[in-house]
Amino acid sequence: MIFQFLANAVLIVHVLFVAFVVAMLPCIFLGGALDWRWVRFFWLRFLHLVCIGIVSAEAWGRISCPLTTLEMWLRRQANLATYSGDFVEYWLHKALYWELPPWVFVAAYTLFLLLVIAAWILVPPIKRNIQVDKNS
Repeated sequence: MIFQFLANAVLIVHVLFVAFVVAMLPCIFLGGALDWRWVRFFWLRFLHLVCIGIVSAEAWGRISCPLTTLEMWLRRQANLATYSGDFVEYWLHKALYWELPPWVFVAAYTLFLLLVIAAWILVPPIKRNIQVDKNS
């Protein structure tokens, strides 16, 4: 039972990772247009760039994602072969894992990485946190 719980926890972390990478890009462009200061925080932008950089490098190197590898290992330890048991588990898995040729993922991740790099140019991050004016 503990292995199934841990496998589901890894799946949730994986989905949150993907959600951060995907959702952050439109937030950056929208935030740049609407002057949202938080989208320019350097540490946040750097983390975003590193995350998609890792994903893209894994795709180019045909390296399995460590989160996927860990989740599958945990599922094997729990003697789980499918996602038929749990509703949340099933739908998170469906959202995350698609059956497409590897070149599609390489192209998609590379394009996404290029968009993130473009965001650095079009909505440049700042290297220090913006001080909030207490008088406003």
